[in-house]
Amino acid sequence: MSRRAVYTGSFDPISLGHLNVIERSARLVDELIVGVGQNIEKQPLFSTEERVELIRQATSHISNVVVKPFDGLAVRFVRDCGAKVIIRGVRTLGDIEAEFTMTLANRKLDPEVETVFLMADDQYSHVSSSLIKQIAPLAGDEELARFVPTAIIPRLRSKLAE
Repeated sequence: MSRRAVYTGSFDPISLGHLNVIERSARLVDELIVGVGQNIEKQPLFSTEERVELIRQATSHISNVVVKPFDGLAVRFVRDCGAKVIIRGVRTLGDIEAEFTMTLANRKLDPEVETVFLMADDQYSHVSSSLIKQIAPLAGDEELARFVPTAIIPRLRSKLAE
């Protein structure tokens, strides 16, 4: 029996914190599916298709990672993928509070899906997609590479220039 887990998020754009959680999660399972969804509370910078491609590019060095888009409930996507584990990355106490609420809701929706939390490494605990969007227009490439995978910087700059 293979161990499969799903890490869901909007990843708009993928950050080094996201990548850290992906790399660490991939070591724990046979297959890690990165599910790219929509955050209905935010207007995305990148389309779902663009985010999927950026994540594929950033994770190309990890052989057991598959990137897929999804709509709807994350817990349903996890089950549709044939997994029973959802990975969630947490950075701050605020993240933990929000994730706790979501985990309780997911357990009501599907009690067979377990949630596993991974703390972001300390150097990424302050990094968020919102912060990246805020600093990207002002930061040089070398500075921006402290927050996002180097390979996506040109796409990020191009998107912000639109």
